[in-house]
Amino acid sequence: MIVLAGDVGGTNARLAVVSIDGASLSFLREERYPSRDYPGLAPIVQHFLQGVEEHPLHACFGIAGPIVNDECRASNLPWTINAAALGAAIQVPGTTLINDFAAVGHGIERLQVGDVVTLQEGDRVSTGPIGLIGAGTGLGEGFLTWQGQHYQVNSSEGGHQTFAARDDLEWGLSKFLHAQFGHVSSERVLSGSGLVQIYRYLVSLEPSTEQPAVHDAMKTEDPAAVISRFGLAGTDGLSGRALDLFASMYGAQAGDLALMVVSTGGIYLAGGIAPRIVSKLSQGGFISAFRDKGRFVDFLSRVPVHIITNAKVGLMGAAAVAHRLA
Repeated sequence: MIVLAGDVGGTNARLAVVSIDGASLSFLREERYPSRDYPGLAPIVQHFLQGVEEHPLHACFGIAGPIVNDECRASNLPWTINAAALGAAIQVPGTTLINDFAAVGHGIERLQVGDVVTLQEGDRVSTGPIGLIGAGTGLGEGFLTWQGQHYQVNSSEGGHQTFAARDDLEWGLSKFLHAQFGHVSSERVLSGSGLVQIYRYLVSLEPSTEQPAVHDAMKTEDPAAVISRFGLAGTDGLSGRALDLFASMYGAQAGDLALMVVSTGGIYLAGGIAPRIVSKLSQGGFISAFRDKGRFVDFLSRVPVHIITNAKVGLMGAAAVAHRLA
């Protein structure tokens, strides 16, 4: 069966025509579009379908935002997407919308050994709940629960819960962000823009420590990418500290999710940031913060933790949903 799959975030909209039949899945055509260059999703899909020979009759789009009554108001885009209206506009009658992290959840069972990097082996329970978390343009969260024959994917907007500071440095960061935005969610910290805010907060504490080379590069490049590059290379102490703090807070948030859903089946890190900073997340700060939950340190030491490195997992999940609904 030929289906149309989409993975739509605040930065990029990824579309693919997929041939899928049971466990078999192959990508026939893929494109990526900058989301903010378009007034909505329909024009992107219409442009994409112009180059497709066999017009799909079924489609599923994973969208970064809550889906209510087949409609989504995107979290990081000025878009409101209605499934029926989108299906009519792109001439695909079997069109459905799901949360982007629900799409990741549906794609997990199709991952291969080389599609993940393991941060903690743990002791996996074969049918235990699975937690999903992923920092990128925003912070996505979700979870999977076993339903007798298969996993049920559950969406969440947990990334918008209030950020929980753990020490004086993080309380200072919370105050720094509160002065700018009011409510400080976890997404304000654990996202691409959050990494930049962490860096700027550290600069505010010690202005003299900012390197001119980093400051200048951030004027012409994506600031988060600059911080990551200098921090991973070890050529800028301030960028390195920003990444260390980011990794620690990421681990703490992932640990909270593991406790919330009792994720004996594991925690999976998705999103665009984790695969780019694997070396930093592997250094120990992430796992140390993940486990640091008082009396539950032993439990969290047994939870497997993996980074999903296959950027197509959301597309695979969306394709699987389109196929099932068809």
